[in-house]
Formats: sequence, C-alpha cells, structure tokens
Amino acid sequence: MDAPQDFLTLEESAAVDQALLSSRDKFLTRITVYSLRALKQIALTTGMPVEDITDQQIADWVESDEFVRREAAQSESFQQFFTQLVFASLKRLKQISQEEEQAIADLSLAKVIAWYEKSAKLQIERDGRMKGDR
Repeated sequence: MDAPQDFLTLEESAAVDQALLSSRDKFLTRITVYSLRALKQIALTTGMPVEDITDQQIADWVESDEFVRREAAQSESFQQFFTQLVFASLKRLKQISQEEEQAIADLSLAKVIAWYEKSAKLQIERDGRMKGDR
C-alpha cells in the first residue's frame, strides 16, 4: 500500500487526469480515491469492514492524517471541510459498491473512475433533456 501521506500516487493521478470528466468531477474522483485508501486503512486498524466504519472513526482518522494536518495548519476550517469530503466519498463509494455488487474495499481505481464518468454522462443527458423542455 502506498504511504498514507501520499494524496494520490502518480498512477492514480494520471488515470484521473485521463478520465472524461470536468475539473470538478476530477476533483471529486481524486477525493474519493484518497478516501477509499483512507477507509481501507481505518478498516485495517479497526478490523471492521469499510461499510461499517463510523463517522467518528473517520473524523479521528482525518484528525491524525499527515496531509490533513499540513493543510489544516494553513486554515482552521480545512480539517472539518476535509472530514465532510470523506463522509460524502463514503456515500458515493457505497453507491458504487451496490452498483458493482462488490465490497467497498474491493473497488478498483478503474471502477471508481468509470462510475464518475457514467454519472457525468447521465448528468449531461439530463441537462440536455431539461434544455429541450424549455
């Protein structure tokens, strides 16, 4: 496993950069990938499946994460902001897990990226239909 202080590996970053996503969706994908790694670490230390990790366990991990601590030194609200991003990522990971019929811990980078690409495509289609209704 990569060092926990790495936000994304070079390979992960390159894969996200190549995805057919907006800048916003690439950001969310990066956060989700990082959160997945963090959630796997929490699961390893608690002996619990990722699906059963509590909000408090996430908050405790974020508080102890080196990346977050470095960023929080710049902004007091960053830690809370990042904790909320990890909570939101867990919700997305649960959706991906259900659609893939696979445990969260078994999700691959490719599946996470594919889910974001599919979601973005569906959003574009919905937006196009809404414009047609006008």
